[in-house]
Amino acid sequence: MTLVTHFTRYKKQIVLCSALLLPAIAPAEMLDNIIAIVEEDVILENELEKEVSLIEQRIAASKSPLPPLNILRAQVLERMIMDKLQRQLAEKAGINISEEMLTSSATDIARRNNMSLDDFRIELDRQGISYASFLDNMKNEIILNELRGREIGGRIKVTDREVAHYLETQGKVGGEMVQYHLGHILIAVSEGASSTTIQKAQTQAEELVKKLRAGQDFAQTAIAESNDGNALKGGDLGWRTMRDMPTLFVNEVGNLKQGDISEPLRSPSGFHIIKMLEVKGLDSAHTTQKTKVRHILIKTNELIDDNEASKRLHELKERITNGDDFATLARSHSDDKGSAIKGGSLDWVESGALVKPFEEAMNHLKINEISEPVQTQFGWHLIQVLDRENLDNSDEFKKNQVREAIRKRKIEEETELWMRKLRDEAFVDIFQNRL
Repeated sequence: MTLVTHFTRYKKQIVLCSALLLPAIAPAEMLDNIIAIVEEDVILENELEKEVSLIEQRIAASKSPLPPLNILRAQVLERMIMDKLQRQLAEKAGINISEEMLTSSATDIARRNNMSLDDFRIELDRQGISYASFLDNMKNEIILNELRGREIGGRIKVTDREVAHYLETQGKVGGEMVQYHLGHILIAVSEGASSTTIQKAQTQAEELVKKLRAGQDFAQTAIAESNDGNALKGGDLGWRTMRDMPTLFVNEVGNLKQGDISEPLRSPSGFHIIKMLEVKGLDSAHTTQKTKVRHILIKTNELIDDNEASKRLHELKERITNGDDFATLARSHSDDKGSAIKGGSLDWVESGALVKPFEEAMNHLKINEISEPVQTQFGWHLIQVLDRENLDNSDEFKKNQVREAIRKRKIEEETELWMRKLRDEAFVDIFQNRL
């Protein structure tokens, strides 16, 4: 250990002890409960116990075998350390989430589950999850995603040439796009590690491959040995197409059959072991619906409230029903001046191009049918569908999917390297005798 390292460790412990001695309550008792120092913060033993208990419940619910308790505690502690380091970085960057944003996010989740927020809280309680705990976990996740977006997202670029190259080399799979369900174990190697350390990690990975091929449980091995963020999920990476997986895996995955275990694959982060859990085909054909639509917009203001706007549109609809021309009324009454000069026409629009309330109302209309007044953030609309058709946009859809998948893959690779560097450069002191 260098003199600088000694000094850094000594300095950190002075800062920690100073913070602990400030309260009037017994600092010695608090020190006894510390299991790890993470920069100027700590992780307490009861915090670790609580998190371990939650992970044990999840593993038991998935019917996977539990690893030895000491190994599970070490894995959970490592995840807590990484969360703590990222939260500290986020705090320094001024990233925070307001209560209003949290409530809005929770409401969105409830709505996606076809529940009101109150019903969602009741359902969480039924599952033994407190609403406060749910919000805290969600807040943590949002903050960490925002941090990673700032640290990594801006550096990720996907060029048209990369998309074209992928489609030329990987994208032609006949009429199908194959999906792979992968398991993953990472034996991490620190940046700038010595050749001896690298060789030790490689030997460990090779030994694990032998044991796994001999029948050792993959999920339990991942929980016990992997340094990847998915370790506590048994190393499960979920279903992915070739375009969704790290570049390192692409050539290897094509050679694996269901149940096969790869040789260790070297990357800057360490040695990777992948298992082919399942394979399935996915029809790559994709169609999109296009709708030819027009509308009349009445905006609300100091003189026109919601009731008045809706009333005016009802009157316009009645006039159209009695024979007045929609386009003529749109030109003289619509507040959307861009479409008004075209008789209210928005021309052909693809699915997802319009705001949700407008699109939902539009999709329920038959050809030539006129809606009741529909409210969006822009005001109140009278909508008429003139035509509708389905188009095969498989090629464009595939390009967009490939572009997004390449971006996702790059983000995963960069995130892995960034988190490993964050961990390597941080001051972390674990009290091994309490683990």
